[in-house]
Amino acid sequence: MRLLLAWYDRHGRQLPWRDSSPDPYAVWLSEIMLQQTTVATVIGYYRRFLERWPTLAALAAAERDEVLAAWAGLGYYARARNLHKCAQELAARGFPTEESELLRLPGIGPYTAAAIAAIAFDRPATVVDGNVERVIARLHAVKSTLPGAKPRLRELAHALTPSRRSGDYAQALMDLGATVCRPRTPECPACPWQADCLARQQGLQGQLPRRSPPTARPLRHGVVFWISDAEGRVLLRRRPDRGLLGGMMGFPTTPWRETAWSPAQARRQAPLKSRWRQLGQVAHGFTHFRLELTVLAGTCPNADLEGLWCPPVELDHHALPTLMKKVAKLAKEN
Repeated sequence: MRLLLAWYDRHGRQLPWRDSSPDPYAVWLSEIMLQQTTVATVIGYYRRFLERWPTLAALAAAERDEVLAAWAGLGYYARARNLHKCAQELAARGFPTEESELLRLPGIGPYTAAAIAAIAFDRPATVVDGNVERVIARLHAVKSTLPGAKPRLRELAHALTPSRRSGDYAQALMDLGATVCRPRTPECPACPWQADCLARQQGLQGQLPRRSPPTARPLRHGVVFWISDAEGRVLLRRRPDRGLLGGMMGFPTTPWRETAWSPAQARRQAPLKSRWRQLGQVAHGFTHFRLELTVLAGTCPNADLEGLWCPPVELDHHALPTLMKKVAKLAKEN
C-alpha cells in the first residue's frame, strides 16, 4: 500500500470534492453524481449544485422540482429523487459513519456506502468500482469473465484494504485505474505496482479483465405529442415517479414498445383530436434499450387539457430530461 499511497500523494487527481478534511456532504453528493457518469460530466453539475445548495440543510429545504431541474442532463433520474429524499433524512438525523447505516439511506448501495464510509470517515471499507475491478484483475491475473468474476475481485480487493488512510487508498486505486491502468492502453511503466502485477508478467495486461460479449440493446418505438394552445404555449405533464424519467416533466407520449406505431394507433393514443403534423423523429439511448420517438404536432385552442402550459422559451425552467429536450429542439426547428 505504501507505493500506491506515495504515488497518489504525487499524482492523485485534483477534483473539486477532494479535501484534506473531507466534508461528508460533498463526498456524498459527488458519489451519487458519479454513479454511471464520467468525472468530466459531473464536475460542472457538482459545482452548480454547491453554488445553489452549499449545505445539506439547504438541499433538504429545496423543492424537489428545483433539484430535478438542476439534475436534468445527468440521466438516471431516480438518483435525483433519492438525493433529495436522502438529504431530508440526513438533515433530520445526521450523517451515519458506518457502511451498514449508510446502506439504509435512499439511493445508497454497497459501492456508495463503502465510498462514503472510507472517504468521508476513513473507515476501512472496500470500495470497488469498474476502475478498481480492472486494477485488481490485472494485479492478480484473474482470468475469469466479468460479471461472474465480481465476487472474487471484491474478495481480493478487500484483502488489500488498509486500516489507515482508507479513504486515500480507495481514491488512489480509482485514480490508478482511471489514469494509468486504463482499459485499452495501460501505462505500465508509470504504475507503482508494475513489479507485482501478474498480468504484466504474463503479457495479459491489455486483455484483462475479460468480459462477456455485450448483448445488443433492443429498439423500442413511441410517439410524443407537441401540443400548442392559442397563445403558443406547450403542454407539459409530469411523468410517474416510478419508471424511466420518473418525476420529470415531459410531453405526452404513447407507451414505448417493440413495434412501431401506425398513424391510426398514434391518433387513438393522443390526448385530443387534432390535425396532427409529423415533425420527424428523435433517437435516444437508455442503458438497456434504444428508443425512437415520432414527434407529432397539434393544437388545443382552449388549453383545456390537464397539465402545465408553458411558453417554449421557458421550457428550460422545468425538469426536462435530455430526451424531452431533444423533442423540444426538433419542434422549435419545425
